[in-house]
Amino acid sequence: MRPYGGGFWDGVTAGLGPAHLACRCLLLETEAGLVLVDTGFGLDDAARPVPRLNRGFLLADRPHLEPDETAVSRLRRMGLDPRDVRHIVMTHLDFDHAGGLTDFPAATVHVSAREAAAARQRGTPRERARYRPAQLDHPMREYGAAGEPWFGLPTLRGLEGLPPSVFLVELPGHTAGHCGVAVGTGNGWVLHAGDTIFLHSELDTPPATPPLASAYASFMQVDREARLESRRRLAALARDHAQEVTILCTHDPVLPDGAGRRVIA
Repeated sequence: MRPYGGGFWDGVTAGLGPAHLACRCLLLETEAGLVLVDTGFGLDDAARPVPRLNRGFLLADRPHLEPDETAVSRLRRMGLDPRDVRHIVMTHLDFDHAGGLTDFPAATVHVSAREAAAARQRGTPRERARYRPAQLDHPMREYGAAGEPWFGLPTLRGLEGLPPSVFLVELPGHTAGHCGVAVGTGNGWVLHAGDTIFLHSELDTPPATPPLASAYASFMQVDREARLESRRRLAALARDHAQEVTILCTHDPVLPDGAGRRVIA
């Protein structure tokens, strides 16, 4: 996404021109086949931005809707068959995370029950803007039963057909059922934290968020207290378990490496 405002959005772009914001997904190779964590925008979003996406969002955030940058196209460029993506685990169902679901019609989609209910009901203007029915016409497996805590964080486990090392971590506030997705790698953990934070600098002490990113996070939140508590818990995880857990988020244009530095991705 390329909203005007430069570093006031992403913390790195000079001046007030277009910022550079990612829509980051993960591809996992598991014993159950290929697994995606989130899908970003999809081919249909690029072909028909309206009505699949909210007009206000298109004007304000200026998404760079290139077919070659979609998850399905990236897979093909890697020499992989998109039909081998057997499962998709969603942090939440916002339009910039769920647009590619229609590119993987045979995949089983896993999501928290609270998030699926909010997307069905679309009970507020904000929810009608963020949850786009054309993107979400896909059967979903929903999870609501609490699982064993993970580093003190509440979880939703037992994702059907997936290994037990992949599960949802409840981090609500941005949306009603927002979750992170934890992945055990055999050499530690990766947590895709979705939109719990906008930039990795929010995990610093004290947290640092560029003003436009902070305003956007506040505008999109459904529960401010829950969002800030989720961010606090994530910061504690980063502080206390940095050697065991690598935390990623969706929109930061740079990634943390294993030494805690940030690298362009």
